[in-house]
Amino acid sequence: MGTTLHTLQPPKGARKKIKRVGRGVGSGKGKTSGRGMKGQMARRQPPKPNFEGGQNPIHRRVPKRGFVNIFRVEYHPVNLALIEGKFAAGEEVTVESLYAKKLVPKRAKQIKVLGMGEIKTAVKLKVHAVSETAKSKIEAAGGSVEIIGAAAA
Repeated sequence: MGTTLHTLQPPKGARKKIKRVGRGVGSGKGKTSGRGMKGQMARRQPPKPNFEGGQNPIHRRVPKRGFVNIFRVEYHPVNLALIEGKFAAGEEVTVESLYAKKLVPKRAKQIKVLGMGEIKTAVKLKVHAVSETAKSKIEAAGGSVEIIGAAAA
């Protein structure tokens, strides 16, 4: 016998029956409908997101910490290993040249050169900030470092 429209049924377990609450004590979810006795949880539907049954909620028990420094300056890091292969000896490494060679994104406001990696070419560095290790490695290679912008003041 083939399948006909009037004999189609969903597979077993595909449609779960909902538990009807408040339909007598014999159902297992009668009288209080699985909500316990009195209180906000028994009355409201649903309770407030942070409601913990009347005890002091976690967001009020834990103290407020710290603050946001509105004067914070965020630097975009550039390691010496990136600069090494991209610039020739004696070439000037500026913010614009780093943009042009796609070593930093345009949105990078301030640039800081960090000392990870080695540098053998003597370059003239003109950026907003330089780490101590990067400065010593550049000067050891025969290059120079100049701090520009707000960090120089």
